[in-house]
Amino acid sequence: MKNVAIIGGTGYGAIELIRLLHAHEHMQVKKIISHSEHGEQLASIYPHLTDFIDYPMEELEIESLKADIDIVFFATPAGVSKQLIPKLEDSQLQCIDLSGDLRITDRSQYESWYGGGAAPQETLDHAVYGLSEVYREKVKEAKILSNPGCYPTSSLLGLIPALEENIITSHPIIIDGKTGVSGAGKSPTAMTHFSETNDNVKPYKIAKHKHIPEIDQYLSAVASEPIAVTFAAHLIPMTRGLICTMYAQLRKDISTKEVIDLYKSFYQSDPFVRIRAEGGFPTTKDVYGSNFCDIGIQVDERTNQLIIVSAIDNLVKGASGQAIQNANLMNGWDEQHGLNSLPIYP
Repeated sequence: MKNVAIIGGTGYGAIELIRLLHAHEHMQVKKIISHSEHGEQLASIYPHLTDFIDYPMEELEIESLKADIDIVFFATPAGVSKQLIPKLEDSQLQCIDLSGDLRITDRSQYESWYGGGAAPQETLDHAVYGLSEVYREKVKEAKILSNPGCYPTSSLLGLIPALEENIITSHPIIIDGKTGVSGAGKSPTAMTHFSETNDNVKPYKIAKHKHIPEIDQYLSAVASEPIAVTFAAHLIPMTRGLICTMYAQLRKDISTKEVIDLYKSFYQSDPFVRIRAEGGFPTTKDVYGSNFCDIGIQVDERTNQLIIVSAIDNLVKGASGQAIQNANLMNGWDEQHGLNSLPIYP
């Protein structure tokens, strides 16, 4: 049994980690660390955890982590883990970062998109990008794991097979993304206020979203040439769920069935990616509360475009579920362990 600490214990990502780890046979949450709420019982903030977490949240103590913990999940905002993980690199701890601090390998790019200084280059060089289905073998050897963002998870899983098999051009690639309000985190803002989101669809951070350089970086690596996507994010009036509709130009004549067969072959060993039959497209309800990514595909012969629809739960496959999937791989466990539950429906 591996002992787990969660840093940033009161956010939605941490609460989802606790929910999923509760059913995990090989990991047990031993410390919940919160800068703002240490000393408090987590159930006083989240009553649904009453009788499940019976110890108070703690302040961060680096030496205590090194002595008592095996795996640390950083469910923190950007800017925190880049300061803490370098202090833990001399230990045997496995560090899994759910923030964006280690996803961008070019420090100047990070500073341009995120603001503030980037993580040390040595830490970035040691971090493995945890898109489990694509970098599985590297994840297995990782000690520092950078968990992908929610939009990149949906977008990359949708686009990488087509790029790798060279059936689409690298330009233009257009991604229309939509997410539920939990993607904005727990802290309330005017944008996430009920009266602003209810009965409303709101574009935000158009061409300026922090996930853009992450998508560009890993698509470029697959294509072996620079790729710059056009990405538009939208906030929609639901709690959780994320869906991306992607458009790319085809290089050759190919049928919808042929592309579907290609995707099924590409993901044949990946239990959490489900490819729809011809004419079928996923909805966010189809993956609600689960670690699945469901993908639907259509060739538009009229415009010679490939249209890909990719749906995930932003808090599970887009964050905490994928983090646990990566922890499973890092420790040689079945990657489905603790995650192989049916989606919640309706």
